Amino acid sequence: MILITILTKVLHFIPEEISHFLALRGLKIAFNIGILELLIGKIDHSAASQKSIESDKNLNTLKNLKSRIGIAAGLDKDGEYIDCLAALGIGFIEVGTVTPRPQPGNSKPRIFRNIKEKSILNRLGFNNKGVDSLVARLKKKKSDIPVGVSIGKNFDTPLEKAQDDYLICMEKVYRYSDYLAINISSPNTENLRDLSGQDYLNNLLAELKKLQKELSQKYGYRPLFLKISPDESLDALENICKSILDNNLDGIICSNTTIHHNDQNGKGGVSGSPLFKKSTECLKRVKEIVGEEVPIIASGGVMSVKDFQEKLSSGANLVQIYTGFIFEGPELVQSILNHEAS
Repeated sequence: MILITILTKVLHFIPEEISHFLALRGLKIAFNIGILELLIGKIDHSAASQKSIESDKNLNTLKNLKSRIGIAAGLDKDGEYIDCLAALGIGFIEVGTVTPRPQPGNSKPRIFRNIKEKSILNRLGFNNKGVDSLVARLKKKKSDIPVGVSIGKNFDTPLEKAQDDYLICMEKVYRYSDYLAINISSPNTENLRDLSGQDYLNNLLAELKKLQKELSQKYGYRPLFLKISPDESLDALENICKSILDNNLDGIICSNTTIHHNDQNGKGGVSGSPLFKKSTECLKRVKEIVGEEVPIIASGGVMSVKDFQEKLSSGANLVQIYTGFIFEGPELVQSILNHEAS
């Protein structure tokens, strides 16, 4: 683990997108040649932790969970690193966000690391290889770790036709995923957050639930989660949660990145330490509104065991990491797993 920790710190001084690629490719190589376990140490999934998950009635639709810690969408956009990430001991992985057609995303540079604040500003714009490429990767995965797929719309699809993109992605990935995450909250696709408006959202969720019912008869039930923005007003949150409950959605992911920042690199969504307080306040408000009706996956600024525990204490059933993993590497995963086992 010491060697991986050192390499993680070294990568902080390499341009952001290059370091992201090198880190994941290195992890994959270590896994493929059989030395990853040697580097990270033995994984301990305590019986107490698994029993706690199994007793959580809100998680009954997610099978094979071994831990409450998972990887958020965006780290592995195209499902290329599922097996090596699973080997770290995490409980679940969310891949994507995927769109019907491949797209390069926004122009570079589009990721900016702030080492002092432990934050990342990104304006990637759903860069991905398209849903067909992701499906091919999902078919090849060997791990039985639960995998969620985050679905979105292509940048040039008008809002009035946005639901078509979500339905296309859902139909293609459904049988190969363990849950689906509906991403309407990325700040980096123009006007995407407008889909959280009541009229757009109710229509979208109703159509997705209709398709879920049809597909579940063929392939079994796959839960639908809605990923929300931390920047919504209280009134907007109440309306979004009402739509979730009215349409019998299966869960909420709280939250995406925030556009309320003063980063010198301009527009985009900020994640990492500066997001923690805002996303946790959003989590608490959502929990107050939905209670125990639906499970909540917390995401946003989890950089330590303390942050992980605070998300659970604030109402989350599961927790995702992304920027914390970028800055701390597999050591963060191991620390959280050890905490769960204690």
